[in-house]
Amino acid sequence: MKVIVLDNGVLGEPQGIVPDIPARETAKAAGTTLDEVRKAPSRGAAIDEMIKGCKVLVKRLYDEGRIHAAISFGGAEGGVMAATAMQVLPPGFPKIVITPLASGIRPFGPFVGIRDMMVMHSLIDIVGINDISRSVFDNASAAIIGMAKNYRPMEIRGKKNVALTALGTVQKAINFICPQLIRAGYQPIIFHASGVGGRIMEDFIERGTFCGVIDLSPNELTDHITGGFHDAGPHRLEAAGKVGIPQVIIPGCVDFFAWGPADTIPEKWRGRQMYYHNPAYTLIRPTHAEMKQIGEAFVRKLNAAKGPVRVILPLRGMSIGGLKGGTTHDPEGDRILFETMKKGLNKNIPVLEMDCHVNEEPLADKAVEEFLGLRGDLKR
Repeated sequence: MKVIVLDNGVLGEPQGIVPDIPARETAKAAGTTLDEVRKAPSRGAAIDEMIKGCKVLVKRLYDEGRIHAAISFGGAEGGVMAATAMQVLPPGFPKIVITPLASGIRPFGPFVGIRDMMVMHSLIDIVGINDISRSVFDNASAAIIGMAKNYRPMEIRGKKNVALTALGTVQKAINFICPQLIRAGYQPIIFHASGVGGRIMEDFIERGTFCGVIDLSPNELTDHITGGFHDAGPHRLEAAGKVGIPQVIIPGCVDFFAWGPADTIPEKWRGRQMYYHNPAYTLIRPTHAEMKQIGEAFVRKLNAAKGPVRVILPLRGMSIGGLKGGTTHDPEGDRILFETMKKGLNKNIPVLEMDCHVNEEPLADKAVEEFLGLRGDLKR
């Protein structure tokens, strides 16, 4: 099996190997030179330039059909550079990042991003070959060879795939919705709305994977506005509108944002209503001003949609903690959100109010009915 070695190093020269793509070519692909990169005012600035070149070259190698898998060996900077470059490779394409940073309390986001990245702990620093590193690298080599031999591109475009979002607090609704979609001939694919999940769903939507969306947990809007853990960035709830596929929007779980254990909550939030979700997560109620901001975000994004949209409002609660008697129950906050959406949404976006909470079967039935109607599979 032929191996193509791409060098993204900045300082020094390769030892005991001649890369197929030397560092100077990597810098050139970034629109600069290695000499200029070495003059960068900081290590970070130099790395940024080499990342640009890596992404260009990895994409070119993939487009030309010259690679069937990707594997990297590197410490902090090398690992992040390689992992960032691998983000240009499609979902399903084999990817392994080997780094000593794949351990401890460090976040994996810089390595995994929104791709199915396999991250392997190197045990020791990436410096030469010895009895320990040889065993780790042999295992990694065997893994990537097996993945490359068995790789088949994802073949999911054109099918009747429906994207759904969910958190554990709306699992009952998912259990009601999915069987109905399957009986109607669709394949429901559920994304965990934890920040990364929403970004992955939007990426797949832009790739033409889905024929429609039932966005049951667009709570990542809330976390973006408040600064919670589940922040999916500024473009959440935009991809489906841009490509014009049908959307059924239910504001499930937007009445909280996620944080860590109770003893880690910043002082600025400690006086708020909270829901104890588990030892690792506390759910915090947004203020009324934040609920209005969330409603305005819905309005702005949905009004820009090119395709058909339906909005269903669960008047009796959007999450477990938000139900009557729950620790984050706040009827006035819910009212502010709902009124902002109703007043701001375009007239061609019907807003359906239902006297039930997000996990009740009638709401799930209505969501499926509206989706099938938008798809033309239901005679009204």
